[in-house]
Amino acid sequence: MAYRPTWQGHLRLSLVTCPVALYTATSSGGDVRFNLINPETNNRIRMVTTDPDTGPVERSSLVKGYAVAKDEYILLTDEEIKSVKLESTKTIDIERFVPEEEIDRLYWDNPYYLAPAGALAEEAFGVIREAMRSEGKIALGRVVLSTRERLLALEPRDRGILAYSLRTRDEVRASREVFGAITDQAPDPAMVDIARRIIEQKAGPFDPDQFVDRYEEALKALIAAKQKGQKPVRAAEPEDTDVVDLMAALRASLEGGAAPRRRAGTKGQATAAKLRRPSPRRKVG
Repeated sequence: MAYRPTWQGHLRLSLVTCPVALYTATSSGGDVRFNLINPETNNRIRMVTTDPDTGPVERSSLVKGYAVAKDEYILLTDEEIKSVKLESTKTIDIERFVPEEEIDRLYWDNPYYLAPAGALAEEAFGVIREAMRSEGKIALGRVVLSTRERLLALEPRDRGILAYSLRTRDEVRASREVFGAITDQAPDPAMVDIARRIIEQKAGPFDPDQFVDRYEEALKALIAAKQKGQKPVRAAEPEDTDVVDLMAALRASLEGGAAPRRRAGTKGQATAAKLRRPSPRRKVG
């Protein structure tokens, strides 16, 4: 299967330049997608481009508008947008090399594959790739994708280059806006130690083949069942497993047992129940 490139241009490291193509590294082709259907007619609903004054209009006749005030727009045609001259529209110019650990994972966005565009480009591409590999760092360059200039993080991958678009600082929210209200009180060291041992028990290699989208698989099974005229099976509601004793729950988890549950009571009492440590008179484990 031949993949269509997202972008084509040149890759440049100082005086070494070669034609390259950028391809998306991920696919959503297997995702379950839905259309809006009118259940009374079984017709698919179509979204009609409409002017509030004149009615439906052809999409091909429309232009883009940038709002400068309420109901005031600067109109731009596709040709005018394409006329903006930036070197990064045609060239990924490697500007610097940085250690990978210096790039916060919040900034990593979408992955792409960067490959030479044609056999004649392979030698120069290989020179750049191996020079990058010898540096052992992440190369940074810019490219214009979908009318936006993006910073790319480049690193050798097999016989090509893996390129990640990076978010700008304006796109990343400050963590203190969410985490600021969390208490800074240190957890019980004994509980942390048990949780750490549980983590050690569950440690293992990353194998993407072991992870599937179970919700999407369930949707596919539901669709297949309805195709056969079968009645969908509903999942049972999970049992209430609110923990009364955090230390006991951690120990039970470490030993592979079931966590203790709240005593019977009203819903309000269960909600108000507080976590407590084991009493000194209580024998644990």
